[in-house]
Amino acid sequence: MVCLTLSAALPSLRPPPCAKHAAECQRASTYQIAILYLSLLCTSIGAGGSRPCNMAFGADQLELGARRRRSANGGKAPMWSFFNLYFFGIELAKLTAVTVVVYIQENVGWGWGLGVPTIAMFVAVIGFVSGYSLYVKMPPGGSPLVRLAQVVAAAFKKRKTVLPDPDLLYEDKKLDAGISTTGRLLHTNQLKFFDKAAIVTEGDVLPSGEPKLWRLSTVHRVEEIKSIVRMLPIWAAGILMVTASSHNSSFAIQQARTMDRDITRSFKIPPASMLIFTNLAMLITLAFYDRVLVRVLRRFTGRPNGITHLQRAGVGMTIAMLANVAAAAVETRRKSVAAASGMLDAPKGATLPISVFWLVPQYAIHGIADAFMDVGRMEFLYDQAPESMRSTAAALYWLTISAGSYLGTLLVTIVHEKTQASGQWLQDNLNRGKLDNYYWLVVGLQGLNLVYYFVCVKYYTFKPLETEVEHQPGHGNGTESAKKGTLERSDIWKCNRSRNVSTLLYKVTNF
Repeated sequence: MVCLTLSAALPSLRPPPCAKHAAECQRASTYQIAILYLSLLCTSIGAGGSRPCNMAFGADQLELGARRRRSANGGKAPMWSFFNLYFFGIELAKLTAVTVVVYIQENVGWGWGLGVPTIAMFVAVIGFVSGYSLYVKMPPGGSPLVRLAQVVAAAFKKRKTVLPDPDLLYEDKKLDAGISTTGRLLHTNQLKFFDKAAIVTEGDVLPSGEPKLWRLSTVHRVEEIKSIVRMLPIWAAGILMVTASSHNSSFAIQQARTMDRDITRSFKIPPASMLIFTNLAMLITLAFYDRVLVRVLRRFTGRPNGITHLQRAGVGMTIAMLANVAAAAVETRRKSVAAASGMLDAPKGATLPISVFWLVPQYAIHGIADAFMDVGRMEFLYDQAPESMRSTAAALYWLTISAGSYLGTLLVTIVHEKTQASGQWLQDNLNRGKLDNYYWLVVGLQGLNLVYYFVCVKYYTFKPLETEVEHQPGHGNGTESAKKGTLERSDIWKCNRSRNVSTLLYKVTNF
């Protein structure tokens, strides 16, 4: 951000302003372009590394600290959701960016327009470092990706070995202690190929008793990779949801340019600023959901969060379909006004006699849908990811946004190619195009995706955890896994064969 700010502020790092009425402007030098690209590259790398870790780290602070608070408060759950608060902060920052920062860029200059976010980020870093002593920290448990690779390698080496009884699979509580502080993962009967990594064969153990991790993995480590694989189908359902809202930054803005944007005689709302209504709707919905709706739903469901993460995401996906139904209806209305006014072939920049605020419903409904869908998906990924891979789960969330954006571009390209013979849907002249058909196509794809999502949810197996009984059954292990599921009242005796130590355990199983 510092380099990006300097490239906008220092005359030597940017081309000179274009002369008035000049036919051509001086192009940026190779050096200036290199500084700009390097700045954008560092920004992307920094965001890719910090966003998943910030999200998981913040949630860990509440979860790891909640055990102490629950002990003091009689087992009561936290009164608010971290992810609601996190996304509220994200949307508040977006709203500030498209209002205050854009105003500074347009009226003061790009140097200050980029300088203000840079200063804000510097202050945030100082604040983050200053609170270091207050954080709940856990020692690193090694690379989770290496552990996944070890399980795959060990399972492949033993692919021809016959699976024994699950109770004979290798377990080592001491080895897994650093990566299972909230409880070890129990064995499941899915994806049994990976179970072969936990079969003890000759040469798998060193003379010291330590396992050769590229030949032998514990049940907990095997279940880590199973948990990730089980999550992927539901994770993939979120990609199309991002695709379905990607046109808010493209086609919807083109629609806004053709509509009456006058607020006062001297002020017109910029087309791109219509995104404000998505931000506002999401902020209001998050606050209403966390402060009001959860308390109402809790009375009917008995769940601390009102509804499960998957139910919340499903509600968001359904609402997102309504947003595109509204978009198709408004586009049909906009074109009918253009036809009635004789402006189907109006020159570029002409304004139709229809208010731009007709677009508000589709933007607002998208914001409401995101408040359900984004938070629900992120809570699900965090909750169901192995304890040591929660930042990886957060990275999967951000990867959904990238994949959805690319899929949106692919969808537009396919529609362009397939509609050339029958009349181009997505023309430069929207009045002659069939953008409403495109919206209906997206609605149809969302419907199919919603059916796919419901099927995945129906057959999804939640990760089972075991933990020593130190609290009353029903208080769970402090994770959302226990909260969103039901506890089996009968305790389960499980024998740790590798240590010959019998421990009273109970099984937390999600439904």
